[in-house]
Amino acid sequence: MVREKKDNLNFTLLNIGHAIHNADWNWANVNSPFSRLYWVDGGNAKIVLPDGTYNLTPGHLYLIPSFTLHSYECDGYFSLYYIHIYEEQTENLSIIEQMNPSVEVEATEMDTLLVKRLSEINPNRELKLYDPSSYDNSQTLVKNISENAQLPYYLLIETKGILQQLFSRFLKDAEQKVEVTDNRVLKALRYIRKNIDKPINISQLSELCFLTDDHFIRLFKNEMKCTPTQYINQKKIEKAQVMLIIDDIPIKEIAYNLAFDNISYFNKLFKKLTGLTPGEYKKRLHM
Repeated sequence: MVREKKDNLNFTLLNIGHAIHNADWNWANVNSPFSRLYWVDGGNAKIVLPDGTYNLTPGHLYLIPSFTLHSYECDGYFSLYYIHIYEEQTENLSIIEQMNPSVEVEATEMDTLLVKRLSEINPNRELKLYDPSSYDNSQTLVKNISENAQLPYYLLIETKGILQQLFSRFLKDAEQKVEVTDNRVLKALRYIRKNIDKPINISQLSELCFLTDDHFIRLFKNEMKCTPTQYINQKKIEKAQVMLIIDDIPIKEIAYNLAFDNISYFNKLFKKLTGLTPGEYKKRLHM
């Protein structure tokens, strides 16, 4: 039995800071390739997620995983620390793919100290504006990723360590989303992630696993709770979201670079999985 590793966490800090809002934290249909972690220290607000609405209250930590469509609602005073975390994509499954973390946990005294320490050693990561369209864009994302390389090595290690400690708080009672135990499926997953920019079909994957197409589809669905085609499409669109932020190239070229030969199908699939067309997504990023 072979299990996917859970200890390969490639976290990069994008932003951290403290913000005070007065009925001005209202944004709809936010969807980004990085996770958001909040520590609320005053007031009240709401986050609308696919599984329901959560009331944000002081003394609690909240996590919004990457690629999660959500909205913010605030009609009064609200104070919080915000942390934006990018998990580098590798051949292995991300922790978000493997686990279904809690959305809310009660903050401990240690959590408070960790958040403040993280802010202290990363003093230039505060957002200038709080509109997601002002920081979900190419210049900001690339700048923040590159700034990690400028940190002294000891602070980089401390930063990553704090991010992992805070993230671990949401995994204590997390439900297992998928636990891949079949080496053939693991091999297929790594092939998909490594070759996400190329055409990938069922026959390629079944041959890689020395199975018939039907047998492979059943095995994959049993392990991943989705079909191979659904998984491939999801990973391609997630990659497209990152490319729309980082790469300053036409949408049509992004589609072709991900092996979509039909731009209309790419647009339709993108909207189905993100709630926005690629054009709407890119326009929001560069507002």
